[in-house]
Amino acid sequence: MTTNEPPIGLWPVVPYADREAGIRFLVEAFGFEESLVVPGHDGEVVHAELRWPEGGGVMIGTCDPANPFARPKGSANTYAVTAEPDALHERAVAAGAETVSAPHDEDYGSREFSVRDPEGNTWSFGTYAGHVPG
Repeated sequence: MTTNEPPIGLWPVVPYADREAGIRFLVEAFGFEESLVVPGHDGEVVHAELRWPEGGGVMIGTCDPANPFARPKGSANTYAVTAEPDALHERAVAAGAETVSAPHDEDYGSREFSVRDPEGNTWSFGTYAGHVPG
């Protein structure tokens, strides 16, 4: 790495039947940034990594039953931290996400929402960044 940032140690894999469309949706709807997209010999995406600008990232997985690591379409449920959940919700809905839970305040202090992407994966975003021991 060329920065002082620690490497991402956890990479949730989100399955997409149409991996190219999944990448486009995640970039447009949420603001993920393409960091690596590897096409196969046939031009299909065989591997992709998308960075979350506020920290972390996801890999794009497959739904192909011939792949032993494949997961069913719409089976992912991912949470990401964001400082601006209301604005992100508006952006996601404008890009075609279906609201599961509109932006709201939780008892534990988080402001968050949940949406479904066009393939049925659930994405939750909120201000809760995890429990800090101490």
